[in-house]
Amino acid sequence: MQAARHVVCALSGGVDSAVAALLLRRRGYQVTGVFMKNWDLLDESGVCTADKDCEDAYRVCQILDIPFRQVSYVKEYWNDVFSDFLNEYEKGRTPNPDIVCNKHIKFSCFFNYAVNNLGKLGSMGICFVGKRNFENFILQYLQPRPGKFISIEDSEVLGTHKGWFLYTLGQRAKIGGLREPWYVVEKDGTKGDVLVAPRTDHPALYRDLLRTGRVHWIAEEPPAALVRDKMMECHFRFRHQMALVPCVLTLNQDGTVWVTAVKAVRGLTLGQFAVFYKGDECLGSGKILRLGPSAYTLQKGRSRAGVATEGSGDGHSDSPGLGPTR
Repeated sequence: MQAARHVVCALSGGVDSAVAALLLRRRGYQVTGVFMKNWDLLDESGVCTADKDCEDAYRVCQILDIPFRQVSYVKEYWNDVFSDFLNEYEKGRTPNPDIVCNKHIKFSCFFNYAVNNLGKLGSMGICFVGKRNFENFILQYLQPRPGKFISIEDSEVLGTHKGWFLYTLGQRAKIGGLREPWYVVEKDGTKGDVLVAPRTDHPALYRDLLRTGRVHWIAEEPPAALVRDKMMECHFRFRHQMALVPCVLTLNQDGTVWVTAVKAVRGLTLGQFAVFYKGDECLGSGKILRLGPSAYTLQKGRSRAGVATEGSGDGHSDSPGLGPTR
């Protein structure tokens, strides 16, 4: 009789990882449940959510009658993931800690642990720091930087905020005293102002051009067609489960790419990852570091034939038909 195959299932304490462990066990696998503790500070109510999640994961293992183990990567998580998370917010970007965590924790620390101690790596789950009041949480680590909410249409000051880094392009701005919703469309890191616009479909929320950092390609680096032609048609998304958007990639000499969408996309955000697809195949991804002008800027004739940058820009001018804007 063939021995049961051994898999490691990282249990977060939630439903998804518990069901994955159950299905693997029912299919004849020898399953070991492992809880990764990546965070140990108290939340705003004085409760350590990591301890509660660990207890939930342990109960799942008891119910499924599988071994349970716990590993701690609190130091690694802080150094490799959370420090990057804070640094990105200070720059005004909106980071994706899950992708960084995949690289440094899930597919490095945890993968090595699973292979060296428990045999093969199977289904995995991951927790960040649990549910939080985001503003209260982030202000425990970053100093407040008060600024103004300013209408992009007439420059009227609509209210104040505690820090421009607290806001993401496309999100609804919490401005006291206003009956109608306003949305974040730009951020001025120099002045600390957050520019907002009325209506969820305002043209200032839409852009069709972005530039990534160096792309991480999965199968080919980079794809042969992109190397040959310097341009390639594909699809991309930058949010989980958003509809794929047709686009054209333009390859730069430093391995970065310009992404030109066939139609303007709402809420493109610095710091998120543009993920590229060809049919059902995921080609790779790159962090969004520069954004083109919004549809509103173009309509108003204030484009200056350039692309918006955060900070002082990277000095490159190899954009597809556009030069850099400082």
